Amino acid sequence: MIKNYFYLIVGLLCILFAVTHTLNGTVTVLPVLENVEIESSIKTTFTYVWHIIGVENLILGIALLVMAFHKNLTKVKFAARVIIAILTLRWITIATFTIINDSNWAKLLITDTIAIFVIIVLLFLGTKVKNKISDGELK
Repeated sequence: MIKNYFYLIVGLLCILFAVTHTLNGTVTVLPVLENVEIESSIKTTFTYVWHIIGVENLILGIALLVMAFHKNLTKVKFAARVIIAILTLRWITIATFTIINDSNWAKLLITDTIAIFVIIVLLFLGTKVKNKISDGELK
């Protein structure tokens, strides 16, 4: 039985983001590297860094799905807070380097900002969900 719908929704979103991030990279971003004269090591580094984000989203999504069904929500609250911290720092990193390196930074940050903000808010709401007491037991 689902104990925390916020974790469930965020888990599904993270898995969706993992798939779309990986497909977007494979179809649109990474092929551009083949048409540019740069060292092979730089292409390799860019490719694996791109895929690290997709794998990270997948792992967070799976963890959140497990957390959504966990019987004792107080035991998984810390993990949710760690995920919030990771996502917040991810956004700060993305924003900082985008602003430093691109004059059109506002357009580039809109999608990531909305996605990360929605996930952080839903996770925060998920940390506020209380365990329900049923039959005299803490579930």
